[in-house]
Amino acid sequence: MTDKPVPIDLHAHVAMINGAREFLRVWMRPDGATASFINPVPVGADPAAFGAALVDCIRQGAKAYARAVNIDEEEALGRIWQGVEAERYRREDNLPTNDGKAH
Repeated sequence: MTDKPVPIDLHAHVAMINGAREFLRVWMRPDGATASFINPVPVGADPAAFGAALVDCIRQGAKAYARAVNIDEEEALGRIWQGVEAERYRREDNLPTNDGKAH
């Protein structure tokens, strides 16, 4: 993996995302904090659908990590779930909103 920030090139995947609508963008800062922008409209009214979409993202993340760092996909998936569980109950009272202010 590289330390250099490289935008994700989606040109090769146009057919796969044809007709789809973006609902999530996420960036990670060097200090480990994330900035995410979420539009729930494409996902639907039930927040459970957002959860299902995130699980799909996690599974794709495991595939990507397996290729990028040459580890077994199941090992990558297990480590991702460990990270999810570590963060799951950590309360964030100062999450920034789209206006840049913490709420």
